[in-house]
Amino acid sequence: MKIIPTDLPQRKSSNRLPEYDYAQPGAYFITICTHQMHNLFGTINKSRVVLNALGEIVESEWYRTGGLRPTIEVFDDEFIIMPNHFHGIVWILDVGATGSVARSNSANSQTISTGTIIGQFKSQVTRRINQIRATPGQPVWQRNYYDHIIRNTKDLIYIREYIKNNPNK
Repeated sequence: MKIIPTDLPQRKSSNRLPEYDYAQPGAYFITICTHQMHNLFGTINKSRVVLNALGEIVESEWYRTGGLRPTIEVFDDEFIIMPNHFHGIVWILDVGATGSVARSNSANSQTISTGTIIGQFKSQVTRRINQIRATPGQPVWQRNYYDHIIRNTKDLIYIREYIKNNPNK
């Protein structure tokens, strides 16, 4: 008979809105933590983040993420790479008659959700870091990530300030 320990930490229920489409156009605040909260990406010196080579990989992959698809934007908004976590704002854009970028509903288009974006970002960062460290298959990130739908300008301003001030904490 297998005994199941009762003192293990319980996984929290999802913070995601059950009926919300996380592929719809909008702004999303993303937080991703390193595996076991290890300080992998650099240090804090006088309230400034000093990235190491692994942190520079995270930075380059974040910029690359914004360049992979015309329907997402990360370049023109706040993000920060901390020693053991990452904060960023992802914009899923809508293109319509205005000529801006639109998410197509055709069978050939790939749905781009926050999950798809962050999954690919985490995967690429992990692959590159594990190549450098010669540690194939080792986790770099925690299993999940936190996202928050940015609902209005006040929320956006608050989150941008939070990201900018994160090294001071």
